[in-house]
Amino acid sequence: MSAFGRRNGVGGMGQGARPAFGVAKPLKGGAPEKSAVPGGMPGAVPVPGGEQFPPLPGGEPGGGAPKHPRDDAMSRLADRANAVADANSEQGGFEASIHKIKEQVLPRLLERVDPEAAATLTKDELSEEFRPIIMEVLAELKITFNRREQFALEKVLIDELLGFGPLEELLGDPDVSDIMVNGPNQTYIEKKGKLQLAGIRFRDEQHLFQIAQRIVNQVGRRVDQTTPLADARLKDGSRVNVIVPPLSLRGTAISIRKFSEKPITIDMLKDFGSMSEKMATCLKIAGACRMNVVISGGTGSGKTTMLNALSKMIDPGERVLTIEDAAELRLQQPHWLPLETRPPNLEGQGAITIGDLVKNALRMRPDRIILGEIRGAECFDLLAAMNTGHDGSMCTLHANSPRECLGRMENMILMGDIKIPKEAISRQIAESVDLIVQVKRLRDGSRRTTNITEVIGMEGDVIVTQELFKFEYLDETDEGKILGEFRPSGLRPYTLEKARQFGFDQAYLEACL
Repeated sequence: MSAFGRRNGVGGMGQGARPAFGVAKPLKGGAPEKSAVPGGMPGAVPVPGGEQFPPLPGGEPGGGAPKHPRDDAMSRLADRANAVADANSEQGGFEASIHKIKEQVLPRLLERVDPEAAATLTKDELSEEFRPIIMEVLAELKITFNRREQFALEKVLIDELLGFGPLEELLGDPDVSDIMVNGPNQTYIEKKGKLQLAGIRFRDEQHLFQIAQRIVNQVGRRVDQTTPLADARLKDGSRVNVIVPPLSLRGTAISIRKFSEKPITIDMLKDFGSMSEKMATCLKIAGACRMNVVISGGTGSGKTTMLNALSKMIDPGERVLTIEDAAELRLQQPHWLPLETRPPNLEGQGAITIGDLVKNALRMRPDRIILGEIRGAECFDLLAAMNTGHDGSMCTLHANSPRECLGRMENMILMGDIKIPKEAISRQIAESVDLIVQVKRLRDGSRRTTNITEVIGMEGDVIVTQELFKFEYLDETDEGKILGEFRPSGLRPYTLEKARQFGFDQAYLEACL
């Protein structure tokens, strides 16, 4: 008998007992095939060679040691540890030759062109004017181009003079969602949620700095050594952040967040796999029934996209004001007025903050107030608006979970000069916010709506929440794609009364159960 009251060995096992781990395996070769479990245990599977356990996937029956999943994980760690990073991108072939010729043609072209007159022309008009001049310069340099090379050279030169130089190619690619320039020699792009090195380069730091200035000057901002940080936007609504030396040690850094030309709707997000059918119905009703929604998530997780999609459900007759640091929201409503903050001037005066705009927006007869992102004490002003007749207001903030989102809102209000107790702040949040929508970018590059959570109220000094939907991780494919399931909690929603006021109570209840 062992210390656990069982006989040692296999013979002492009764029906349904677990096999002992100390049983010696028979030698390979001569033993006949038989069940690994003596006594004909129900569900027992014959194992080749009389082995006690079936081989793991990847191992040969009766052969060498099977490959353990841990071995594969450790080999991937070793490959990553021994990898050599290539920090520079190289242009190849046709593009490299065109850019090389451009460096020779551009100085001679500028000698023959009046910059002020050229700035008044469109790109098409400028292309027509440049064509004979470019041919003349190429003849001087004794360079022969075919028609394709000539068109490519014209485009590169016009992008250099009127556009954003090498960035124009990336800005015109619909598959590129993010552009990250780390100095003149390195540019990364994001395609389908994955980062990759782009094949573009700038001449030097001065070339990159001029393009950065051209971008921020379009929206009345400036960037130089005295003002080394700037937020701007492009004509298509793409968000731009620029940081220059001495703060950036690799040279001028430009980060561009592009937005889809076609407005993204909740149905499109559902088709992309970001949410389930029931979650989409729930969010549509939340937008239409004027629920106060906070969209929470990390950087690049799709908060602004979700906010734009929710705005489609706003009644066209409502007056909507959006307030942002750099205007990037593109609401799909006719009665929409965007407002933008203003940074201080060189003397440090004249700054208009988000808090100032929220207070002013309350005097502009809005039905809804939408904040692009809250980062500080303006959170209290938004909560006050939500609680004083501006139902249906929305905002985004950075947080990793719905519970952390509530904690961040409390902390942002406490960071201001508002002298009220924490319990009063928590109660204000609980009475103002209806739904928290958590979005997340997973490691395979996909963006999912991982939680839809209701804020119910207060219990003591704790904010009580109720989860309506949650994304459960299940598995991962061989290609690295994450598989999961959007699961409803099956609970009766606390915000059902708001849905009833708009006639959506039955549909809302069916979506949540």
